[in-house]
Amino acid sequence: MLIKTRHFGEVDLDEEKIIHFEQGILGFEDCKNYAILYDNEDGDRPEISWLQSLEEPALAIPVISPFIIKPDYNPTVEDELLQSLGELTPDNIIVLVSVTVPNDITRISANLKAPFVINADLRKGCQVIVENTDYEIKYYFYQQLKAAKAGKEGK
Repeated sequence: MLIKTRHFGEVDLDEEKIIHFEQGILGFEDCKNYAILYDNEDGDRPEISWLQSLEEPALAIPVISPFIIKPDYNPTVEDELLQSLGELTPDNIIVLVSVTVPNDITRISANLKAPFVINADLRKGCQVIVENTDYEIKYYFYQQLKAAKAGKEGK
């Protein structure tokens, strides 16, 4: 399947990689189908990837696993919010958070308050608001990202 994107141009996408968000995502409720794309599809995958809308070529959200930047991330979410995803297990769950990359890279932040939760087996996703009051909308993580990259390069 050939999709158009603003960031990557035309991409030949395997239909098995399409993730359906039944409710869309916050602010983009009409965009329901996405794929996770990488700046480097070959070789080592970077920490930050892109949640690319298939309906809107300009909609590509930078995302990262929250566990890279906050290893103790443990959001509290009402079970009913995740029911549409089917049974979630440690082997099929993917959790991602959106990233904001300002001109000053040292101010890079992630939204820990509204993660994307994906069932990789069923290719279904949803965005939820977590109940934890200590998780911020702007969690600054430049130092953690720098340490993660250094650890990768040291291998």
